[in-house]
Order: sequence, then C-alpha cells, then structure tokens
Amino acid sequence: MKAILIMFDSLNKQYLPSYNNSCGVIAPHFERLRDQSVTFENSYVSSMPCMPARRELHTGRPNFLHREWGPLEPFDDSMPELLRKSGIYTHLISDHLHYWEDGGTNYHTRYSSWEIVRGQEGDHWKGSVEAPPVPEVEKIPAKQQGTGTSGLWRYDWVNRSYMPNENTQPQTKVFREAGEFIEKNHKADNWFLQIETFDPHEPFYVMENYLKLYEKAYTGKHYDWPRGKADDSPGAVEHIRNQYKALVTMCDRNLGKILDLMDRYGLWEDTMLIVGTDHGFLLGEHQYWGKNLAPYYNEVANTPLFIYDPRFKIQGQRRTSLVQIIDWAPTLLEFFNRDVPGDMTGKSLADTIKEDKAVRTSCIFGVFSGHVNITDGRYVYMRAAIPGKENTINNYTLIPQYMTERFKVEELQKAECVNGFSFTKGLKVLKVPAKDKYKVNSFGNLLFDVSTDPEQHCPLNDGVCEKTMIALLKKHMEKNEAPPEQYERLGI
Repeated sequence: MKAILIMFDSLNKQYLPSYNNSCGVIAPHFERLRDQSVTFENSYVSSMPCMPARRELHTGRPNFLHREWGPLEPFDDSMPELLRKSGIYTHLISDHLHYWEDGGTNYHTRYSSWEIVRGQEGDHWKGSVEAPPVPEVEKIPAKQQGTGTSGLWRYDWVNRSYMPNENTQPQTKVFREAGEFIEKNHKADNWFLQIETFDPHEPFYVMENYLKLYEKAYTGKHYDWPRGKADDSPGAVEHIRNQYKALVTMCDRNLGKILDLMDRYGLWEDTMLIVGTDHGFLLGEHQYWGKNLAPYYNEVANTPLFIYDPRFKIQGQRRTSLVQIIDWAPTLLEFFNRDVPGDMTGKSLADTIKEDKAVRTSCIFGVFSGHVNITDGRYVYMRAAIPGKENTINNYTLIPQYMTERFKVEELQKAECVNGFSFTKGLKVLKVPAKDKYKVNSFGNLLFDVSTDPEQHCPLNDGVCEKTMIALLKKHMEKNEAPPEQYERLGI
C-alpha cells in the first residue's frame, strides 16, 4: 500500500469550482479530483495557524489550548515517525519556510528522508548585504515593513530576483521533485509521500500568464501582500483577488501533474490520496485579509478536503460528516495497518469515506490566546476572553521556542515546572506565562447559524442556544484537558 498527501497552504474552498460553481476560478484538475475522490463538505481546522496545524497532522490531537506555535514536543507522537519505525518509507517535499525556523525545526526530521525548496515568502535564503530594489507599493503590512536585516519584505524581494519565471518558483520545484519521487518509486510498496507547497499563501507572487486569465488592466501601485483590514479601494481589492485566483490556477496545474502520474502508473489501485490545506484565507470577506487578525469565519475554518481510498474506490461522492486535520494521522496509520496511539483523539475516516459514518457530532477549533470555537455543523460559537482576562494564559512546553526565536531569559525566569497532562507521558512541563498575541478577543462572543447564514453576516442573539454551545464547548475543553486558566480566561 502507498499514500500521497498533497497539502496546500491558505486554500479558501470558495475559490475552488469543486465547491463553488460561481467562483470563476479556472481549476479543472480540482474538478477532476472531485470526480476521482470523496469530497468533504464539513472539514474544519483545529489548531491554528501553520505549524500548530502541522503538529496536529503528526500527533492527531488539538494543541492550541496548551501552547502556541512551536516544535514537536518530546512527548508528542508523530505519524510519519511511527510509520517510518514500522517499516513504511516516508518522504517529505516542502517549500514551507516555517520548517526551517526555530518553531518548526524538528518536524521534517521525523521522515525517512526530506527535500526542502527555498525561497517562499520572506525565507532568509539568498545572501544580499545591500537592500534589494523594491517597487512603490500600495500598502505594506506593518509586520513586513522595512528593508533591514530582519524584515520579511526585504528577503521576499531578494528571493524574487532568483525566481524570474515559473520554472524557478518554489511551487514548481516542489511538484517537480514529487514527480521524480513517484517516477522512481511507483513500483515499490509501503511508502508515504507528503507534498507541501506554501502556495496560495500570500504574498501572491504569480507569473503573468496566470494573472492575465483574470485581470486585463490594473493601474495601481504594486500590491500582492494583503494583511489586516481590507479597507482598500475596490480596484485594489479586485486586484488582490485576481492574484489569488491566478495562484490557485497555478496550484491546480501542479495538482494535475500528480493526478496524471497516478493515471499513468495505475496508482489508483493501491494508493491513498489526501488533498487538503492547513486553513483557509479571508479575501476581503468580513472586511479583513488573511487570518488570525479576525475571528475564524468559515472562509478560514471550513476547509477543502478530498480523499481517495483504494480499498473502497469510491469516486465522485460527497460527505457531510464533521472531520478535522486531527483525523489525518489516524486515517493514514489505519490505512497502513499500524496501531493508532491512545493519545490521538482524531479518528480514522475509513468508514466516513465508505458510508459517511460520523466520527464526531461537534468539534473544537481555535488559536492560542484567541477565541475558542465550537461547531456542531449547524451552529458556530466563538468564545472570546472576558475583558481584563486576555492575558490569563500560559504555554506548557519542554521546548521553549516561538516561530522565529527562543523564549527570552526573562520569560523563563517566571516559568514553573508543573505536572503535565495525560498526553505528556508522565513528564512534567514548563508552565510559562504568555500574552494575548493576535488581539481578536475584542470582537467578543459570536454565534452563527450557518445553515441559514452561511456567510456569517448576522450574529445571533439567542441566549438558550448560546448556553447549549457553551456546555458543548466545556465538554470538549474537558476532553482535551484544557488548563484551568483557560476556563477563567473565557469566563465559563
């Protein structure tokens, strides 16, 4: 048996014709994938954003209630490592720059082998002492401002000078290397290939041949890295959306190359295929760009997911059961007939693929220090910290590293060594005081009925329903061993 996982980053399902016939995006291979696999309608994120989601891909359990972005912990189970140790060859190909930062440093080494492709976003890749030339821009987000030695904006423009055409772009290289792996190993048995591209994550750097499919003329300043409030001119908003569409079409083209190889070598007979994303992306909906700076509306939280299982060979069908990224690890372990560790709270989706059998009736999702969210498929409830309690939160860790830096000495001077949780395998952990990172608690509590308000424009004022969702939220927090301060922070 073999398995291929294709993971895109920041893929909004409403920009796929597989889900939205009116989106206007040219993506014939996503439509082809829909016809050759099972399409999930109610796939939700769990821990946000990028590396917390990948920690779930490895561990099969939510992590956002206990720590923010960081490496795999010593007590974490790792699905690729479990497969490798049990005789399944595992290979990762990725251009996801966060793997070679402090907060992602030990994920790729869990695989039998790995290939990294450099140059996405502000990857500190090519050395350039002099600041690169940059065009006059419409708006640079504060996080990216500056051309100093630490600015993402600076390094992004250094990187672009080394990728003048499609063949030199990281996404193209990732799928070229993936094709090479399949060409070499399609006759072999017992392997798992994980293909990851950072696209269509911002900045939306895309070649003109794709952009001209959607945009005939844009006369504004350079603008392809949106963030924060979408208070731009209508022309700038349309330009950003056109670039995103163009990048999705590029993703679609490369997806097609993998589907072609599966056709050519008859891999549909014995190869599981999972195609998904870590999270979606706001493209001006709710007056925001991106993620994290606004509540996790469905454009971010309700994600595209396609799975083909060669044991059932079910194609062209849709599933409505609630699933999450925590289910991917147990699904793959079960597919290879390997034991699923008891610490994994996700469930194998085999029976969901086969007959839409539910693995849960509700699910929890969120980001460390932000809203804690719950959905039962109809209602989505977003619970914010009560005013004054936003910083009542701690990291629980044995590897004190953030995304791009280590915990500061002053922070660790306040740390306590405390008893861990059931999933820390008997180990004590560091309890380190933390702070509200994304400042989204100011949006307050929000309740939506997505059956009547799928775009989540009209928050409900329904005390009875809110009480029911709070009880459900507490149940999930207890199941996931949320620390006591999480309840205090949320006022429940």
